[in-house]
Amino acid sequence: MSELLYLPQVDSTNLCCKRRLGEMGHLDAVWSASQTAGRGRREHVWENAPGQALYYSILFQGGLAQPECLPLASSLAAAWALENCFGPGLEIAIKWPNDLLLGGKKAVGILCEGFSGAWVSGIGVNLCQSAADFAAAGLPHATSVALRLGRDPGPDAAARLAKELTRIFRQDGRLAEFYRRGFAALADEYRARCVNLGRRVTFAGGAGVARAVDDDGRLVVEADGGERHLLSGEVSVQGIYGCL
Repeated sequence: MSELLYLPQVDSTNLCCKRRLGEMGHLDAVWSASQTAGRGRREHVWENAPGQALYYSILFQGGLAQPECLPLASSLAAAWALENCFGPGLEIAIKWPNDLLLGGKKAVGILCEGFSGAWVSGIGVNLCQSAADFAAAGLPHATSVALRLGRDPGPDAAARLAKELTRIFRQDGRLAEFYRRGFAALADEYRARCVNLGRRVTFAGGAGVARAVDDDGRLVVEADGGERHLLSGEVSVQGIYGCL
């Protein structure tokens, strides 16, 4: 297949990569503007918005020094691609580990999965939805590129973003360093965007103030019962998504 495959509709771009594992190469990608069975982290449903969003997955056939940090690296890749396509005015932040926020609301979700010695990074981006669309879907803390820009990003927005994501994953030197030596290569850029830091957070089994993201991608929390290093799981952040 070509390095970037377009499908008019798909159940899930991640599942598509799994089915096509034998014919896809390292850093080949699949994208669609309609995904009927998308999933988020922890089996959350990702709402389909046909023609208004990008659904994208890229395959890694090995070659990752620290695959458990692929979600964090993917969040940076998505931020760079969005800024390259639509301008720095988006002011993109990251809620650890991999939600992208525009104006404090979620615009990008990422799901990375491993299988048969390979990894896939799935990236869903809200592009053209209106506030009424999110209200109707019961998603008060979601937003889109169009809402943040105050204008429609254009009929080719999904195609342009898919191409830019693929270019970044295949050619960006910062990601090449991540592939070679792990999250430490990206840690400073990630920390600069991470909204968790300095805020009170709650997680399964505790709460405290997020103080750092370490070089293994773990969220370091000064918790009520001592310092904790979180590698995964749901974390609520004070002031984000309505959390008090």
